[in-house]
Amino acid sequence: MKVFSKAFLTILFVSQIAIAQTSRFIYQVTMKPDSTNKSDVKTELARLDISPEKSLFYGENRVKRDSLMERMRATRNFDRNAMQNLRSNLDFIVEKDLVKNITTFKSRLGRDQYFYEEDRTMDWKILPETVKIGEYEAQKAETTFAGRKWYAWFTQEIPFQDGPYKFKGLPGLIIKVEDAKGDYSFDLMQTKKLAEFPTFETRGTPIKVKRADYEKQEKAYKQDPVTFMTNSFSQGSFGGSGGGMRMQIDPNDRKQMEDRLRDEVKKNNNPIEFSK
Repeated sequence: MKVFSKAFLTILFVSQIAIAQTSRFIYQVTMKPDSTNKSDVKTELARLDISPEKSLFYGENRVKRDSLMERMRATRNFDRNAMQNLRSNLDFIVEKDLVKNITTFKSRLGRDQYFYEEDRTMDWKILPETVKIGEYEAQKAETTFAGRKWYAWFTQEIPFQDGPYKFKGLPGLIIKVEDAKGDYSFDLMQTKKLAEFPTFETRGTPIKVKRADYEKQEKAYKQDPVTFMTNSFSQGSFGGSGGGMRMQIDPNDRKQMEDRLRDEVKKNNNPIEFSK
């Protein structure tokens, strides 16, 4: 009876996917970005939206910030405190082409939007250990990726070979994944059905680079974030490359921005990826 019930639920789930086309999985992401202060734990919600052809992974604060930016552009009134409250450690988008098996990472450095195609493979070892997580029967797997060892739990009750962030390639949805040091974890909290696949507005033309070149730019930003952001404002761009509103920054606000940027870079010394 138990086997029949699971089979029926799986068929029902697939039928709902066919009707709704897009499923949304909401994860709680727990992070320890400062290796010198492991008690400073950051928690955010993120969405994994999956259609038959592609998926998107992004932080919920990204959506809220984009909406706020649009209102500020319309009113030409910049609220620095409101933007500060929506700052995120998940300031990127991971898009997967599920047909061509291509993973694309998108992020902004300074005034420019960058994207690259992931060139590293994710080789999983499926382990015999099983456990029930929430309402799902899950099986454990492990892999080493981008300098970290990861443990994942996937369920074949949700027939997507996908997961949060760049994780994919297991025979079922990854509902939990964490690194061996306990610095990062992704835990499925909620599922929804969507009538259509979400879209994001991109201001300007994103710059396609190789992963190694993006990492060089990212390293340069971390070495001197003030120069990156100062150039963003001095070139008259607000909210991305390619136009925007020209802004005049009060000297006191500029000093606060510079101090904040330096402090953020100093405290974000434990990234999710170590280049390998």
